[in-house]
Amino acid sequence: MVDNKSKTGPGPDTNAVHGQTTEAGPSSSATSSQPKTPSARERLASLASHLLPQGNTEFDYVIVGGGTAGAVLADRLTQDKDVSVAVIEGGPSDVGLDRVLDLSRWLELLGSDLDYDYPTTEQPMGNSHIRHSRAKVLGGCSSHNTLISFRPFNADLDLWADGYGCPSWRSSAIQPYGDRLKLNIVPVAPQQRNQVARDWVQACETATGAPMIRDFNAQIAHNGGFQQGVGFFNIAYNPYDGSRSSASVAYLHPIMPHGPYRRNNLHLFLETWAQRLTFDEKDPQRVRGVAVRTKHGLEKTLTARREVLVCAGAVDSPRLLLHSGIGPKADLEKVGLPCRHDLPGVGENLHDHPESIIIWETKETPPETVMSSDAGLFLKVLPDSAEPFPMPSVPDLMFHIYQIPFTDNTNRMGYPHPDHAICMTPNICRSQARGKLSLASSDPAVKPLLNFRYFEDKDSYDAKILVEGMKWARKIAQQSPFKEHLVREIAPGAHIQTDEDLSEYARRAAHTVYHPAGTCKMGTPGRDAHVVVDERDLRVVGLRGIRVVDASVMPILPTINPMLTVLMVAERAADLITQDAWQKGIRRAQWE
Repeated sequence: MVDNKSKTGPGPDTNAVHGQTTEAGPSSSATSSQPKTPSARERLASLASHLLPQGNTEFDYVIVGGGTAGAVLADRLTQDKDVSVAVIEGGPSDVGLDRVLDLSRWLELLGSDLDYDYPTTEQPMGNSHIRHSRAKVLGGCSSHNTLISFRPFNADLDLWADGYGCPSWRSSAIQPYGDRLKLNIVPVAPQQRNQVARDWVQACETATGAPMIRDFNAQIAHNGGFQQGVGFFNIAYNPYDGSRSSASVAYLHPIMPHGPYRRNNLHLFLETWAQRLTFDEKDPQRVRGVAVRTKHGLEKTLTARREVLVCAGAVDSPRLLLHSGIGPKADLEKVGLPCRHDLPGVGENLHDHPESIIIWETKETPPETVMSSDAGLFLKVLPDSAEPFPMPSVPDLMFHIYQIPFTDNTNRMGYPHPDHAICMTPNICRSQARGKLSLASSDPAVKPLLNFRYFEDKDSYDAKILVEGMKWARKIAQQSPFKEHLVREIAPGAHIQTDEDLSEYARRAAHTVYHPAGTCKMGTPGRDAHVVVDERDLRVVGLRGIRVVDASVMPILPTINPMLTVLMVAERAADLITQDAWQKGIRRAQWE
């Protein structure tokens, strides 16, 4: 998912090379880690991404965000050579960027110049220091994350249909889109499974009774999901060289100017930020384009003859709508923005997959792996009655085993930082906490306010899941052969035993796996006042000429990592858009 916003700066290049442009990011990038000196390939890629096509600023479709969803739409829509598509992306091209394309280097990207790095607001029940990494590079978060790739469970999609007013998103209709995905998704290759991870998987089987699953996605495809299981993850990568198979690599690289199937109807505006939507002067309910600002300060408007497709992710899609006067009237007026279209749900329903951490010192540094978190465990630990929509067939707790220690939060809490360590991270599959994204200023360069309201959910469901996770982690650590790798528990430490103490630690040490969602949720208009897009076609309720296509439309996150679900949403959106065009005869006059 991408971010494309505004940032102040001098004016853009106007040199013309077909299909390339530049944009800037919505906010100043944080620099908790310094980027390495760029290689020759990276310098060439940077030069390529600073070229701006001249002249034409009118296209059939304007896509805001060249990330996980935007890449899919750009590819699918330009398959018709008579359809022109502009993609506005806040970051540079990933072509030739070794630190992006090498999956094992993903940690270098967090807090770098390729990360928008959004902070959260004060979290009285949790950790107020959580920062949400959002990628500032072509491919969005699929160019930034660990590429753990799960198809959604049938139960997740059916919950959208039955529980959230999205009947057209039932699993029988959506799962076939998983078969269309272009990414190379495979289980971690056997030769890349180090002994620590293998021993952890075996210990999980022994301690929990969860069955070994050799291919998670095959299990989901054949059985619709699973309740418990342990195994090595499916990852979107090339197992021969460890390179990413991201949305940009799979969908965009082949059709970009350097690719073997270059499409002249695709126009990439890189390092260019969408500042606000523009509207038809004669029809105030119709979106006509996007006002943008490039890295060098040039401002222009890209006009969509047909539609604007907002694919900027769960942070920047609602942010763009709000800066365009689309959202809760009172919130807009609070920051001095006129309300063009009162839509109360914009920015609401913000939620995540939060997790906590338990750290052990190890006897030696674990061997390198594909991306340091190659295996996982799924358990069902609370009764169905604890959830508003019981889902007996799916897990409620997920574990990662990280063969590197994440000690930022525990260091802040006073825990030591050993030379050699690993950690388990119990993760809440269906968090009940719901927060809100809002604007801090009318200036689109100012970062928005992200209040996830972590652990403020009714009945403390989220905290209970983490407490159970901490207990299971300790049981796993007591099992051979995994326990032979461990020296001692560092955090929270063996002295933390009661549920109350475990809850306090787990909440204060909590962090995110960067899965924000739900801020432009889809549903049935009229059924829920907070529906932002119509589930039938992903059009923004009450407006014309605009759809939202990314994780922000999810009424609730899927149980597991959502990247493939985002891709499937985009694949379906591409079908909806092209079907509409066919029905209208693809005659421009009918779109105007």
